Amino acid sequence: MAWISNISWLNHFALHEERFRRYLNSTEDYLAFLCGPRRSHLFLPMALVYTLIFVVGVVGNFLVCLVILKHQNMKTPTNYYLFSLAVSDLLVLLFGMPLEVYEMWSNYPFLFGPIGCYFKTALFETVCFASILSVTTVSVERYIAILHPFRAKLESTRKRALRTIVALWVLSVLFALPNTGTHGIMLQYFPNGTLVPGSATCTVVMPMWIYNCIVQITSFLFYVLPMGVISVLYYLMGLRLKGDKSLEVEEMAVNIQRPSRKSVTKMLFVLVMVFAICWAPFHIDRLFFSFVVEWTEPLANIFNLIHVVSGVFFYLSSAVNPIIYNLLSQRFRMAFLSVISPCCKHWVPKQPTSKIPAQQSIFVIEDHNLVDSAEDTSLPGTHRTSVSSSQLSTGL
Repeated sequence: MAWISNISWLNHFALHEERFRRYLNSTEDYLAFLCGPRRSHLFLPMALVYTLIFVVGVVGNFLVCLVILKHQNMKTPTNYYLFSLAVSDLLVLLFGMPLEVYEMWSNYPFLFGPIGCYFKTALFETVCFASILSVTTVSVERYIAILHPFRAKLESTRKRALRTIVALWVLSVLFALPNTGTHGIMLQYFPNGTLVPGSATCTVVMPMWIYNCIVQITSFLFYVLPMGVISVLYYLMGLRLKGDKSLEVEEMAVNIQRPSRKSVTKMLFVLVMVFAICWAPFHIDRLFFSFVVEWTEPLANIFNLIHVVSGVFFYLSSAVNPIIYNLLSQRFRMAFLSVISPCCKHWVPKQPTSKIPAQQSIFVIEDHNLVDSAEDTSLPGTHRTSVSSSQLSTGL
């Protein structure tokens, strides 16, 4: 992401070429003229913010992976998608963030050569696409589970989930190739044709119109379109949950701790809003750069502000995903506690036994939503006490 600042800096100061001659006597000043400051003036505060995000994100996503791998009953189709999401977030945090911090410390020269440049670009693009596709897939699965419960019960299997995950990662890699191909190592030269020492940067080396076209297409395919689909799906799910009177019947018949319909609807709204807020600055940053034809100082200042904000929210999305999609689930909370401390297993409340009258149980089965596979199995120490409550649920 830092290379965008380099290009905007170059485009901005290219408008003042009369100042060019001042820098011919100093290599460092000449590099600063061409590529911008070697070190970002925001390095210290950004490093502190990134460190906090790094710790929270790595610990949270690692716990998600550990919980799913350790507990056999957590290896369900929906949890496989969450595992894929956690892996993509870990890749961003473990490989992308340290490189970003280093580039804020020393923006040039790029030390890892052409292969490192390709890898860096491909990694960022792939994990971005895989993360969004994972979130979208979870939303589609949840929609089917709530609005078409019997279909979900038949089709939602672990094998199908694994095939889907492999397909979305392959798709992410393929869509990352065009943008990766536009990047490479750019070297700067003095007017006499000699190479400027330490001038290597990883940036766009193809014509900018190609890069701009790729950015605009991928922003639509991997933000605008998924955001629209997810918004519609969660809106429809909210309407279904709001109008599902059978939930009240079962909650009165069986004392099961479950979020109210109002809290579930609120949860769905939060999921959509967090997704939109975290990813919007990133795509605004890319689109802003792709649509600017002639840079001016006010435009450069606006872009630099957007670029800083987009970087924070870009990595923040990788840290909050475990909190939003996993920690707000009671089952995941209990699983986290059991992994962190074995004695916490005793904190899991047992559901009281109760029986639903046969006539009422039939009503619930016919009209109530089947839980998707992620909610079918209980953690050790918990159990379902009636046929309908083990098969049917609307809880997230």
